[in-house]
Amino acid sequence: MGTEVTKRYLGYYSRLESYADPRLKDVEFAVGDYVFLKVSPVKEVMRFGKEGKLPPRYIGPFEVIDKVKTVADQLELPLSFSHVHPVFHIFILRKYISDPSHVLQPDTMELKENLTFEEQPIAIVDFQMRQLWSKQISMVKVLWMSQSVKECTWESDQNMRNKYSYLSTE
Repeated sequence: MGTEVTKRYLGYYSRLESYADPRLKDVEFAVGDYVFLKVSPVKEVMRFGKEGKLPPRYIGPFEVIDKVKTVADQLELPLSFSHVHPVFHIFILRKYISDPSHVLQPDTMELKENLTFEEQPIAIVDFQMRQLWSKQISMVKVLWMSQSVKECTWESDQNMRNKYSYLSTE
């Protein structure tokens, strides 16, 4: 009777192992490695699946200065991130593979405590009237701080005036 229960017990766990993600890799960083930190951009209009509309997902690289636990590392953050706790779970870190031809220009962005940042508009590039069935909507093409000119987005003129009154829509 005992061996039958043991067989069922082992069968249960072998079935659980088959459901596990086979692509999941053990991630481990050594002290002195450089890693990228995952951040979440926040903007009023979210765009999913559009080419060329993606803000940065990772910032860095930052140096690992201490192993807190097997799944948490302490990073050396610049003074501009002094309000962010320096210990991060390894699943929001990505290894930086150094390349001598890769020259890094650090971006200056204001991160919130939950590792999000708010996109700020720089200028209005273009103006357009869009015709719907019964009304016309004025739209403006906005250049955002963390994006290039070819990644400008069309936003509602009224929303942009209400939220960012300092932008000129001429």
